[in-house]
Amino acid sequence: MGNCHCRDCQQATGSAYFPAALVKQTDFRLEKGEPKWFGRQADRGHAMLRGFCSECGSPLFLINKASEGAMILFAGSLDDPSWYQPSRDIYVKSAQPWDQMDPSLPKADGMPT
Repeated sequence: MGNCHCRDCQQATGSAYFPAALVKQTDFRLEKGEPKWFGRQADRGHAMLRGFCSECGSPLFLINKASEGAMILFAGSLDDPSWYQPSRDIYVKSAQPWDQMDPSLPKADGMPT
């Protein structure tokens, strides 16, 4: 779990960062509906596919083609987002000056390797 401050995530959330929770695709189940998809190329050249609710447009999850088998959930879209506890901030070089990041979390200027 972590907060991504890249510009793509800021634009996708309409906020300062994307609160992201990584899960295995095999551990994820969409209970109803079919998402709409938006694709974009990531800074390392692989595809990033964002899934949105086809009813209301809310961002739900993304699939990073560089991490096969993983799904990244938008913590705010969960039925119970209270269990989300970020462990780091990434892409802090793109963080907005008005963003109040938790100083106790480790920071990375880009995507950690």
